[in-house]
Amino acid sequence: MIPDPRNRMHLAAQPGKPPTKRPLIGVPTGREKSQRFFGLPLYIMNQTYVRVLENLGALPVMIPLQMSEETLFGIFQRLDGLFLPGGEDLDPGAYGQERHPQLGAPDKERDRTELLLARWALETGMPLLGVCRGIQVINVVCGGTLYQDLHSQRPDLAKHDYFPPTFERFRVSHQVTIEPDSRLARALGSQHEVNSMHHQGIADLGAGLRVVARAEDGLAEAVEMPMLPFVVGVQWHPEEMAKTDQHSSSLFEEFLRAAAADWRSQVPADWGEHFDQVCSMRRASIAETEAGTLPTAPRPVEQACR
Repeated sequence: MIPDPRNRMHLAAQPGKPPTKRPLIGVPTGREKSQRFFGLPLYIMNQTYVRVLENLGALPVMIPLQMSEETLFGIFQRLDGLFLPGGEDLDPGAYGQERHPQLGAPDKERDRTELLLARWALETGMPLLGVCRGIQVINVVCGGTLYQDLHSQRPDLAKHDYFPPTFERFRVSHQVTIEPDSRLARALGSQHEVNSMHHQGIADLGAGLRVVARAEDGLAEAVEMPMLPFVVGVQWHPEEMAKTDQHSSSLFEEFLRAAAADWRSQVPADWGEHFDQVCSMRRASIAETEAGTLPTAPRPVEQACR
């Protein structure tokens, strides 16, 4: 009988490799006012993310909002990996745009916290997995932009907003085609059926990122940063699929193995400075061609930013 990963001191050993410690994975929270406790302010997060991470061997730790930058960085330095969950729409000011009429209510404090954490993870090479909102945070940190509302800005695309309670969170909504040489393909294969609960998506791709999966209508559904040990963002919610789909579980397992490994030794020399430079170049390039209007189609990424 295979021991429960939650009751082990180490991740399950791979053939020919020594066991590794269970990685400490940071999960930023959201916030709301309690209906039960008379408006008491609460930090919140979907339990499914935490359950899946722990069930596969992670040591999940919730990261609160409204921390000073020094406090937040102190928490970050103790992590082995960062997980960016789904949630509210990002404030478009983070990528240099005005608010679209169909934009949902953003939480600027959550934006601040996650953008800082994601930037530090990308600068240091810390393993990073983002889902739904998480892939969008990664793209914005890298200087990319978003479609604020796919239905109005990209009416040529298929429906992607299969939101609960009308639709179940685990509902298979469409298929994605995955680049065979990607990290994602190692977990999911070349094609995979996914759920879909988003009305926003990647427009201009951020610096250093590579689109590794697309929906049948061509929308970017997953990105990676090939220069780093493990940076993967997916537009769907694999945590909901992981309950019954071994491939989705494998994506989390790949992330945890990367976080438990000696990832610092795998990061290119002077990477942090290079990353900041190419992201600044990408933002400047997009700003020069924006011309005060929202884009209807993504612009290509410059070769220098790949």
